[in-house]
Amino acid sequence: MTTESPRWFKSSYSGNGGDCVEVAANLIASRGVVPVRDSKDPNGPALDFPAASFASFVASVKSGEFPLT
Repeated sequence: MTTESPRWFKSSYSGNGGDCVEVAANLIASRGVVPVRDSKDPNGPALDFPAASFASFVASVKSGEFPLT
């Protein structure tokens, strides 16, 4: 079992509006997951997504599958 702590970061595209999520990609190799949390509540819960699922989600966003409204 690893004791590595998440290193949280926000996208460089995030503004200062507070409506952001943070991810901790440093846990992909050691745990196979990408934790995601609400940047407004850093002490709140985090959701762990399987790395392959998160990568698929990001690819879908980049390809425009989820258009902004």
